Amino acid sequence: MNKAVFLDRDGVLNHEMNDYITKVEDFSILEYQIEPLKRLYDEGFMLIIITNQGGIAQNRYTEETLAEMHDLLKLKFEEQGAKITHAYYCKHHPTVSGDCDCRKPKSGMLLEAIATYDIDPELSVMIGDKPRDVEAANGAGVRGILIAPDEQIDYNLVKSVLAGNKFQNSTAGALN
Repeated sequence: MNKAVFLDRDGVLNHEMNDYITKVEDFSILEYQIEPLKRLYDEGFMLIIITNQGGIAQNRYTEETLAEMHDLLKLKFEEQGAKITHAYYCKHHPTVSGDCDCRKPKSGMLLEAIATYDIDPELSVMIGDKPRDVEAANGAGVRGILIAPDEQIDYNLVKSVLAGNKFQNSTAGALN
């Protein structure tokens, strides 16, 4: 079985601004996240994005615009020797689409990735900047790490959580 680092997008891999990022020119990649994630990638972890993109259902932007943003993100990682395996997104919004199984805090996107890529949840972790990211992770049997928006990912914290520790420091917390 494989192991993965599941990643929320907005506030973790790119700067989160306002409610939605609707234009490619407003998509600002947090390049300082690449180094710790590349270390994990080099250790055999798949990098998989798990993101709610309800702005699509609200007609704030299109799936084509979202694909352009994800292509930029993947390219930036590949330039540094790391590969984003897949970017899962939920295009639904409860005010437009009703209830779905993929929108975090539900675990549908993680469960799909786990099945598709033969991932062992016990060897994997999800990093997000909102409690719903950790809730979705835990619902899929994956450990969750909550960071502040735009906070640099702490490689040592990730390794500690993967080792089964419930360590928390002042700026980031592991929630199992």
